[in-house]
Amino acid sequence: MNPMITRRKFLLVTATAMAAPYVARGQTVALNEAIAGLPQLHSLQIQRGDDVIFAQAQQGASLNRPANIKSCSKSIVALLLGTAIDRQEIPSVDATLREVAPRLLPANATPGSESITMEDLVTLRAGLERTSGSNYGEWISSPNWVADVLTRPMIAEPGQQMLYSTGSTHVLGAALTVATGQSLLALTRERLGDPLEIEIPAWTRDPQGYYLGGNEMAITPKSMLKIAVLLRDRGAFGDRQIIPERWVLESTKPYGRSAFSGLDYGYGWFLSASGYALARGYGGQIIAAHPARDLAVAISSDPTRPARSAGYFGELVRLLDGPILNAT
Repeated sequence: MNPMITRRKFLLVTATAMAAPYVARGQTVALNEAIAGLPQLHSLQIQRGDDVIFAQAQQGASLNRPANIKSCSKSIVALLLGTAIDRQEIPSVDATLREVAPRLLPANATPGSESITMEDLVTLRAGLERTSGSNYGEWISSPNWVADVLTRPMIAEPGQQMLYSTGSTHVLGAALTVATGQSLLALTRERLGDPLEIEIPAWTRDPQGYYLGGNEMAITPKSMLKIAVLLRDRGAFGDRQIIPERWVLESTKPYGRSAFSGLDYGYGWFLSASGYALARGYGGQIIAAHPARDLAVAISSDPTRPARSAGYFGELVRLLDGPILNAT
């Protein structure tokens, strides 16, 4: 047996136990054993109440180094929509694209796209052909990402079917920029970064300068955990209400269902049968809240490898529903 490896494993377990004084030793061991079988995992943090009961980084990762949260960005854009409505920068979730940001509509926009609402966009029910999956590369190679989305075929009635599409969230992010007069980066920093005391580095922009709404944002795993706490506590963090409580409650109601995972979907958040509201990003990035158990969870993973519902993401869901729920 390699003594260096043995010592490293011992130090990891010891550090976790010290960070989790309210978790039974057997539960800590169970968590360590569970994540040992997940080679894509970079970090796991669990907070119950005000106490971080488990915090571990592996595979050379760090809890303090920015990680690409991929499509977890969609959930953050959804929170920003709530702030814009609360400040009356956008009238309501029923406001249409023509009312909120008419300049985004190209001259050859698909008929009906002007009537797509903010709710249609945030619930991924815009009805337009998807830009995710096999269409993603073609979309981001286009000269105008917003126009590309809004000229795609209408394949479902807006407001009816969930069609997972980063393009829908990108249009929403651009609409937020038009409505507020601030870039998505500035909005994220002002309305989440500053009050949560987290750093929001700049990320990808489209050819027109709009920050990509729904992908490629990078924040630290510790910052991911703060956002999980924010959602768990109905938009509050400490003694400050950052996101309107009514928006968080509305966000965690089901409006559609993913054809891939079978999970319900609210305003930018997936909803599990076991009680989690979670943001999900490619590779296995997860920001999750379980209000009934007073739990907040952040998981970062290798962003270059897939995490399918029948594969690694499924393993993460079993981790959430098993050892993590049992650690309370």
